[in-house]
Amino acid sequence: MTPNDMMAEIRDANLSYLMLAQQMIRADKATAIFRLGISKEIADLIEGMNNSQILKLAGSNMMLARFRFEDSSILCMLTNYNKERSLAHSHAAILMAGQKVEEIV
Repeated sequence: MTPNDMMAEIRDANLSYLMLAQQMIRADKATAIFRLGISKEIADLIEGMNNSQILKLAGSNMMLARFRFEDSSILCMLTNYNKERSLAHSHAAILMAGQKVEEIV
């Protein structure tokens, strides 16, 4: 993959993420804040962005979305496909709900 291809993939992923986030926020802000792991202030900013602003932000050279967990145990819970799958997913959601939301500083 060339650097230009990688930048195009990042731009596409950012655009998809921002569009989905904006739709989620407009549909149900409280749930979107939880699922996206963002603060209310960031949700308000994303909700109010116009198409031009979304395109400009999506074109940045870094990924806007990131994994919400730094702990490998949460990743293991989410990828665990045993008989207790729903319980593992519920436990992971509880642990992620207790994490601080991301803020742009």
